[in-house]
Amino acid sequence: MSGPPPVLVPAGAAPAAGLRPVVDADAVAAAVGACPEVAGLSGGPFGEVATYLPGRRVEGVRVSSDRVEVHVVAWYGVPLRQIADRVRRTVAPAVAGRAVDVRFEDITTG
Repeated sequence: MSGPPPVLVPAGAAPAAGLRPVVDADAVAAAVGACPEVAGLSGGPFGEVATYLPGRRVEGVRVSSDRVEVHVVAWYGVPLRQIADRVRRTVAPAVAGRAVDVRFEDITTG
């Protein structure tokens, strides 16, 4: 992992110099879930893609110091590039300036 470690920052407060605010994985998951082209989040083939929180995990979202990975199941019929662009735009407010990698785990017809 590169870059400074994430830290908790109170709402409305700026982080100390050199520190990045924590990404709210639940907010990222909710934003992805609001994308009509996305059928759902995916934990990957072995369920390992997740953000681990006390007593629970947010499957399909992996946060590091410089990027956020979002693993999705897409609806059939929509170009994948279009879905990735929509997901990136939708989660941008929740990722604290980090790059967003969209990974497609599957495509479904419902």
